[in-house]
Amino acid sequence: MTMEISKLDQILDHGFDTVIDVRSPAEYAEDHVPGAINLPVLDNEERARVGTIYKQQSPFFARKIGAALVFRNASDHIAGPLAHHDGGWQPLVYCWRGGQRSGSFAWMLAQIGWRSDMIKGGYKTYRRLVTERLYDASLGLRLIQLGGYTGTAKTALLQHLARRGVQMLDLEGLARHRGSLLGGIPGGQPSQKAFETALVVALRGMDPTQPVLVEAESSKIGNLIVPPSVWAAMKEAPWIEVSAPIAARARYLAEAYDDILSDGDALRDKLRHLVAYRGAAVVDHWFKLIESGDRLALTAALAEQHYDPAYAKSMRAMTPDIIARFETPGLSDPDLELLADRIAERFHGASFI
Repeated sequence: MTMEISKLDQILDHGFDTVIDVRSPAEYAEDHVPGAINLPVLDNEERARVGTIYKQQSPFFARKIGAALVFRNASDHIAGPLAHHDGGWQPLVYCWRGGQRSGSFAWMLAQIGWRSDMIKGGYKTYRRLVTERLYDASLGLRLIQLGGYTGTAKTALLQHLARRGVQMLDLEGLARHRGSLLGGIPGGQPSQKAFETALVVALRGMDPTQPVLVEAESSKIGNLIVPPSVWAAMKEAPWIEVSAPIAARARYLAEAYDDILSDGDALRDKLRHLVAYRGAAVVDHWFKLIESGDRLALTAALAEQHYDPAYAKSMRAMTPDIIARFETPGLSDPDLELLADRIAERFHGASFI
């Protein structure tokens, strides 16, 4: 059986017991259908070997070698991770383009008696639908950007607001990056494709009649590009802006960036590139603060001498429509709870757009 897909929701709401990605671990790691497990019928080395034989020797010989490897690996999967399934189990299988890898595995599962199916066109079909959603169509949602100077706990505030029923889109969370020069997170970022998969999952189910709050970002978050439909909606969106005293922001940054502040050498390497923008004297001062271990003084200096000027310059260039401003005396969790109450009251009490 072959499942023809024309809409993204057909894959996301597939109804099968298990979705099996039979591509190589490297292909799976780059991106995969949400919730799919990886049972490769060719591992990374085997796939490369068969591809080389196909190009350099003979397509027939490559298919013969590949078939032997596929059925051997499929046998291991059936005797191993799939052994516990009963006769009513329904798997959905896919590979890169719905070809021999998924076809062979789905056929073997069907011969056992399982009601297996495969995605016509494989991962390429899924990826085309993701691209259509994020690149070719309008977003179809009304966004409101949450702005404010660096260190005003905007990302944490989004989570507080979500618990109060405010629709929100956490781009930094999906991108695994805090959206600034020092914003890298241990473990690194996902691939662009995996980021976009996470994004379409986050977007589905959102109520288009209600606004969606998103943190103000540039068109890139770390190394990842915000897809065109989201970026176009962000550029047109009105803003709400939060502000807090520099002392509170410095304390928050010192906690939020503990990982990078704890690695003085890596921190200096990142800041060294700012000599061209802030001058040697300013950067040398930061280095002295790193050496002294005075994190509060360092985060305050970085905010006032780098992040705040950059934010002010960006605001002058964009001139966003700021429809509401919220001040908070502190950024502790109780402070953010109170701030979230005030913002949520505005969201639920009147239309922002």
